Amino acid sequence: MIYRFRAILDTHEDVFRDIEIEASNTLEDLHNTLTQAFGFGGQEMASFYVSNDLWEQGEEIALFDMSEEPGSVRIMNETLLEDVVSETQTKLIYVYDFFNLWTFLVELAEIAEYEEGRTYPNLMFAHGQIPEEAPDKEFVADDAVEDADEELDFDPEDYDNLDFDENWN
Repeated sequence: MIYRFRAILDTHEDVFRDIEIEASNTLEDLHNTLTQAFGFGGQEMASFYVSNDLWEQGEEIALFDMSEEPGSVRIMNETLLEDVVSETQTKLIYVYDFFNLWTFLVELAEIAEYEEGRTYPNLMFAHGQIPEEAPDKEFVADDAVEDADEELDFDPEDYDNLDFDENWN
């Protein structure tokens, strides 16, 4: 089976790539295809996140296991696309370069049959130019965190009243 994905850069401008890849390939194969399709060098850290229909970030599938407990995180080269994506689970969030947070919304558009003579993965269509810098993200604070700060009368900008020894080392 062939998975046809649309990967959209999370920005105001329309920047996307349509990609065909074998369902039996790994998420690392999809990662490599995406970095090439968007013109990245591929040497930065990256992760996929399983997503729901509201594009909420779920389980992480990392390029490398950097967790404190080895084996506690799924990694791309051991995870097949067909084990993560299906007709009912179509959305992934892909984050490339954790310093710049290039964020892509990756959605399964179609499941097709293998075409004899075609090389996979295949960049089917490219639209838009990737900007020089990653788009800014708007991070919205969780209401519970804001409420806790207000309850504790905590002002993170008030350095004089923080309870720590600034000369600890």
